[in-house]
Amino acid sequence: MSSLKVTLGILAAGLMLSGCMQATHFEATDTKAFKPKDKELLAKVRYENTPVAEPFRRAIVEYHRKESPGSIVVDSDNHYLYYVLDGGKAIRYGITVGEEAMAWSGIAKVGSKTEWPAWHPTPGEISRLGVPTFVAPGPDNPMGSRAMYLYSGGKDTLFRIHGTNQPEYIGASISSGCIRLTNEDAIDLYDRVKVGTLVVVLEPKHGDSPYNSRLALGGSQTGQAGSY
Repeated sequence: MSSLKVTLGILAAGLMLSGCMQATHFEATDTKAFKPKDKELLAKVRYENTPVAEPFRRAIVEYHRKESPGSIVVDSDNHYLYYVLDGGKAIRYGITVGEEAMAWSGIAKVGSKTEWPAWHPTPGEISRLGVPTFVAPGPDNPMGSRAMYLYSGGKDTLFRIHGTNQPEYIGASISSGCIRLTNEDAIDLYDRVKVGTLVVVLEPKHGDSPYNSRLALGGSQTGQAGSY
């Protein structure tokens, strides 16, 4: 009898998960939207273009918070960035976020945007990581294909939403505080976002477990400023 209960429990859990998956519509990258420079530089990448784990693939999901369409919401705990759409939907992107004591939370706006940005490490990053003071734009630049610079109170927070040359870490907490997407997702988000877009970065423990999904259905962790 107990084995029957276990079997029924597993079946019920499977049905619940399949119900969540039906509410998640994964989006393939549309390379037709890429500019010639994007195609040229992405063809030259030397990093291993590791596939993103399914829970962190770009998807259109149900969205139950109250931010206005066109806003960005970052759930660092669960490694998701949401671009809010009309009709109770959002585009959900998997992200890499800052490791403990290096992430940032608060409300900001996109103050500026750059395609294939250069990287200007902060003094702390230069000391900690042993990197040069400047890295030119290109496929091996840690800032990746796009950067959206976050401003608060009219001042640069030194935090960015940007691409990455380490796609294997999407879904992890290893950056110096910035929010990283795959280069393909960074291009997709960049094309949707305008200067002045509201960005809400939720405080730790204010996100939503994927198994208690008030924020979105479907799918599967504060301080020092940084630029990577």
